[in-house]
Amino acid sequence: MYAKLSIEYRQSGGAFSTPRTFPLSRKSKFPSDLVLSSEGVYALQNTSTLRKLEKPPMIDQQTKKTRVRGLFAAAFVLACAFSTVTYAAAQNVTPPTTPANITPPEGNTAFLVGNAIGTQGYTCLPQGTGAAWTANPARPEATLFTKVLGQDVQIITHFLSPDTNPNKFAPKPVAFANATWQSSFDTSKVWAQTVGSIAAGTDLNSCSHANSIACLLLQSIGNAEGPTGGKLLAKTTFVQRLNTRGGLAPATGCSVAGDVGKQTLVPYSADYYFFHREE
Repeated sequence: MYAKLSIEYRQSGGAFSTPRTFPLSRKSKFPSDLVLSSEGVYALQNTSTLRKLEKPPMIDQQTKKTRVRGLFAAAFVLACAFSTVTYAAAQNVTPPTTPANITPPEGNTAFLVGNAIGTQGYTCLPQGTGAAWTANPARPEATLFTKVLGQDVQIITHFLSPDTNPNKFAPKPVAFANATWQSSFDTSKVWAQTVGSIAAGTDLNSCSHANSIACLLLQSIGNAEGPTGGKLLAKTTFVQRLNTRGGLAPATGCSVAGDVGKQTLVPYSADYYFFHREE
């Protein structure tokens, strides 16, 4: 409550009333010269005079409209997100024919595909008497997209992270950093390691772009549901990396001890196909 004020106000007849004292409940958030009191809405004439309004402004209604619009927008965004999850989970995926060493075993079916755009990160490290960009595996950072109503929609992020839920296929001990794919919607995850590869440019159907990183078959070494039970990637068994473009380590810049510690990010793109066991 604001303090009680002694004011006079103009009635509909035009004359000022006798000054009266009553409590002011609150000040409007909209026009700075409006005050709401226990006897109505008043417009400030000067520092000591308020004029009572015959038709109070639609302050509460405006507030309600703003809130309703905000809730509608939030609901629309949420509905789009859920519809995208449903769309992604219901994709009819047909991966290209691939050489045997990068083809998942029978009994595994592709259920999701995403086009990745990102970088392969390299650090120059000692190797032999010199140094090399490839002394350690590259560090992937990418975002995977799918088409929904003709628009690219983010569905997965790809990075390195510790495998916090290793399965029976995980190496012992588990590496500190493992290839990770995480759903952008329900945060379910799959960690995977390479079990097969072919050089880029050696297969016209699935890996035709030379001078690019290899195409791979990766097997799950761990899965995790999202914190609210999301399962989009929680049952993934294999991941294929196909149709790679770019991403190779530079040919120069890391050859002598003085280069050690340099880092570089090389842009790449690829198609990632996700498989699960047939049910």
